[in-house]
Amino acid sequence: MNSTSSSSANPAGHAAATSRSAHAPLKGKRILVAKPGLDGHDIGAKVIALAFRDAGASVIYTGLRKSPEYIARIAVDEDVDAVGLSILSGSHNELVARTVELLSDRGAGEIPVFVGGTIPADDRAAFLKAGIRGVFTSDMPLDTVIDAVAKVLG
Repeated sequence: MNSTSSSSANPAGHAAATSRSAHAPLKGKRILVAKPGLDGHDIGAKVIALAFRDAGASVIYTGLRKSPEYIARIAVDEDVDAVGLSILSGSHNELVARTVELLSDRGAGEIPVFVGGTIPADDRAAFLKAGIRGVFTSDMPLDTVIDAVAKVLG
């Protein structure tokens, strides 16, 4: 690959796009993107993980069907700046509450938690009131999500 290429190869041999923008609002931030519960749909989580990466963040993606215990442990072990939970299963209230509780139990209650997915409007308001730093749905533009996360992470 020549030096003018706009992508680079990763170890798996796939092309990894580089950000086309000089603006990297999440540069230097570490963000965990997690899929708690039994939900087997992760396209949205992968899309947001790539958007965070393109905005300059180092992203750790847990993969599917992870427990809140696993997510809290990885968040602490990886010393992340934020945790993003992607939930489409309808069990968001329990999974978010348990993850936040376990982060606190591990001394990481200050890590901002964001939630995305299929979240009813009434639950969005309750999450925000309970300290979740942002609730994002599939109808929101990626730039809006990136800007909101960047604002919280400073």
